[in-house]
Amino acid sequence: MDKLVMTGGSSLHGEVQIAGAKNAALPILCACLLTADTIELHNVPDLQDVRTMLKLLQQMGVTVDFPNPSDRSHFHLNAATITSPEAPYELVKTMRASILVLGPLLARLGLATVSLPGGCAIGARPVDQHIKGLKAMGAGIQIRKGFIVAKIADGKPRLQGNTILTDMITVTGTENLLMSACLAEGTTVLENAAREPEVSDLAELLVKMGAKISGIGTDRLVIEGVTALHGASHAVIPDRIETGTFLCAVAATGGEITIKSCRPDTLDAVLVKLNEAGLKMKKGTDWITASMTGSPKPVSFRTSEYPAFPTDMQAQFMALNTIATGNSRITETIFENRFMHVQELNRLGADISIEGNTAIVEGVEKLSGARVMATDLRASASLVIAGLAAQGETQVDRIYHLDRGYDRMERKLTQLGANIRRMK
Repeated sequence: MDKLVMTGGSSLHGEVQIAGAKNAALPILCACLLTADTIELHNVPDLQDVRTMLKLLQQMGVTVDFPNPSDRSHFHLNAATITSPEAPYELVKTMRASILVLGPLLARLGLATVSLPGGCAIGARPVDQHIKGLKAMGAGIQIRKGFIVAKIADGKPRLQGNTILTDMITVTGTENLLMSACLAEGTTVLENAAREPEVSDLAELLVKMGAKISGIGTDRLVIEGVTALHGASHAVIPDRIETGTFLCAVAATGGEITIKSCRPDTLDAVLVKLNEAGLKMKKGTDWITASMTGSPKPVSFRTSEYPAFPTDMQAQFMALNTIATGNSRITETIFENRFMHVQELNRLGADISIEGNTAIVEGVEKLSGARVMATDLRASASLVIAGLAAQGETQVDRIYHLDRGYDRMERKLTQLGANIRRMK
C-alpha cells in the first residue's frame, strides 16, 4: 500500500494545471447509457474512481476507445449493445457513485439491477430519494438480497414524467433523476434540485445529446422527455475542489502559485474565505494567481449545499486553521461523520476539539511531522496540506483515498517546490 512522505517548510512557487472534476466525470460517464451513439469525452481526470466506473460500464457491454492510449483524458464511449444491465456489489462497494447507472439503465432499457452502495466512512448517504423519484415516474422497485431491482410498470413503454420534490438536496439523486427524465414520456419537474456546477455540467452534455432541459443551475429543473438521445462531444468541467485544495496549500506554506485551467466562478464561497485568511488573489476566467506571506488568519464557516461553502473543502480549511493566529469554529451540516481527520491533525500538534457537529480549532505556532493515516478522500488532502506546513517529516498512510479524487497530486506539488514523494 502506497504512502506519501513529505518534509515541511518549503513555500510553493510555480504553475499548476487543474484536472477535470471527478464529481462531474462520473455521472457524465453514466450518461453514455442513454444512447446507442458514441459519446466523445475530453478533460476526464485519470483517477481510480473513473477507472472503476469505466470497468463497470465495460462489464455492461459499453466499449471504451482511447484514440491516443497515452492520453487517458480523451476517449469514446459506445453503449449500442448493453449485455448486462446490472451493477454488482464487487464494484459498487468501492465507489458509491455507481448508483448513477440506475436511472439511465431504467430509462433506456426499462430495467436495471444495482447493488445497494453499503456503508460510507463519512456518513450514511442513503439512496431513498433516488428510489422515491423513480417510483414517482412509474418504476416498480424492490430490494432483493442487497440489490435494487427496478422495472418500468407493465403496460408502459417508458418512464412517465412527474413533479418530484426531494426531501433533501441530493447531488447524485438529482443527477439520477435528471438522466431518467430525459427519456421519460411527458414533462418532469425536479424541485429542490442540487445546483452544484457538476450537475449543470451533466445537464449541458445531455442538452448536446438532444435533451430538453430548462432551469440549469437553479433548484428547479424542467425536463421535456424525448424518445431518443444521440451522440455528442463534451469536455468535463475543471475540478473546483482540486483548485481549492491547492489554494489552501499555498495559504498554509506561503509562496506564490498560478492555477491554470480552472473555473474561479464556481468557487465564490471558498475564495471569500481564503481572502479572509489572508491569501492575496488575482483571477481571470480560467486562472488564479495566489500569494501568501505570514501566518493565516482564522476563518469560521458552516458547510452547506452549493453555492454555500462546500463540505468537500472543510478538511482542507481545517488544516489551514490549525496554524492560524487565533481560534475558529467549523460546523459540518452535510455529513454526520466528517471529522475523522481531527485526531490525525492533532497527532501533528494541532489543537482541535469537537462539540457535536462543530470543530473548535485553536491555532498553534507550528505543527510537527508525524505518521498519520488518511480516513477518506478529503481528509487525505488535509493531512498533505498540514504535512507541507509542519516541521520535520510527515508520513500519510492509506493514500488510496487520495488517488480516488486527485490526479497525481504529489507530482503537481513537487513541480511547485514541495518536498514530497510517494513510497511503496
